[in-house]
Amino acid sequence: MANHVSFPLLLFIIFYRVSAARHVSVQTGGSITIPCSYDQYYINHVKYWCKGYGWAHCSSVVRTDHAKSTDRASISDDITQKVFTVIMTDLEPDDSNTYRCVVEINGGPDSMIQLLYLSVTPGTPELYVDQQEVTGVEGGSVTVRCYYSNSGDMKWCRMGGDCVSGFSGTLNGTSVTLKRTSDANNRTVFTVTMSGLKMVNTDWYWCRVGELEMPVHITVSQQTATQRTSKMTSTTQDPTPQQPSASPTAEPVQTDNTSQGAEGNMEEVHQRSVKVLLISLGMLVVVKAGILVTWNMWRRHKDNKAKDQTTNNSVDPFPEAEDDVTYSTVILQHKTQLKGQTKSAEPDDYVVYSSLALQVTTQQRAAAAQ
Repeated sequence: MANHVSFPLLLFIIFYRVSAARHVSVQTGGSITIPCSYDQYYINHVKYWCKGYGWAHCSSVVRTDHAKSTDRASISDDITQKVFTVIMTDLEPDDSNTYRCVVEINGGPDSMIQLLYLSVTPGTPELYVDQQEVTGVEGGSVTVRCYYSNSGDMKWCRMGGDCVSGFSGTLNGTSVTLKRTSDANNRTVFTVTMSGLKMVNTDWYWCRVGELEMPVHITVSQQTATQRTSKMTSTTQDPTPQQPSASPTAEPVQTDNTSQGAEGNMEEVHQRSVKVLLISLGMLVVVKAGILVTWNMWRRHKDNKAKDQTTNNSVDPFPEAEDDVTYSTVILQHKTQLKGQTKSAEPDDYVVYSSLALQVTTQQRAAAAQ
């Protein structure tokens, strides 16, 4: 049985592919950047951008494994974000066609991850933006203006994620507001504002009005020290300072900023002088207290030393004031050795005597013994 596809099914497939394709409009001579998101599984695979409505007739324009740029097209692969981007420049009407983002599969059919129809028009595109690359800082906000002339619902979608429609919503915890206005040139503007930016908000987004779309990349960076300081300063300032009355009959009030500045400087100098004086007095008190404590300790030490000397000088082994005494080393002698010299020894067994040169006293005792 031959394989064939019924005509209704073929019409359904064609309609599905056309309706699922993104539609981007660019002015002649302009440029466009197209992001193509892929799965983690395809990080190390070759990616390419091909042109042609039929899958079998889709010819490669630029590839990641060959020269990554041609005269008017280039391709780059960010494996961290898992996104490869294609840039086409100097577009001409002949560039209007169907394009595909494709991942090459070795040993099998290649995988198409995005289908896009590009229309190049000589006049103003039906949907365009000021710039496709917008930057912001963490905690801040960004505004994207999408100019359009077609009709349809307005949506702001994250690539491969959710969309915000109506007037407001959130994407990854970041507030998103949508507003439709007109500018000075009577152009209808679809304004998107993202507030309270986070680092995770760095990604590709699609501005969509009806069937037309335009990709926009938002990069969120961390605040610098200068930006944080400026923000803190602005938040601490009074947002509603009191101003003099602006009555048309009131006389203009002139403020002498010079005299106020001089008075302020004099007061500041006076306060500094008082502080220096108080500090000097405090240091003087501490130094004086240290000197008094040291002097008292020295006097007490000197008095104790004088008392010790007085005590040592008051010792007299012989109470006779008239005797001339010469002291020598102390010698331990037994009482029996001294019986022949004197009979007035104490009844103790051992007596400590000193060897004395007592010239007058010895003569008196010898005479008495005779």
